[in-house]
Amino acid sequence: MRTALRLLGDDGASMVEYAILASLIAAVCIAIVALIGINVENLFDAANKQL
Repeated sequence: MRTALRLLGDDGASMVEYAILASLIAAVCIAIVALIGINVENLFDAANKQL
């Protein structure tokens, strides 16, 4: 199997790996922004209740 991959080249596999890595980074960034948004919303709700 490795010999077949060497003949075909590793460029395709590395592009797929980069795409997977980029999508995972994007998913983590979206999750962090969503969590921060919820925390900020709760902070503003608490401040609004005190007014």
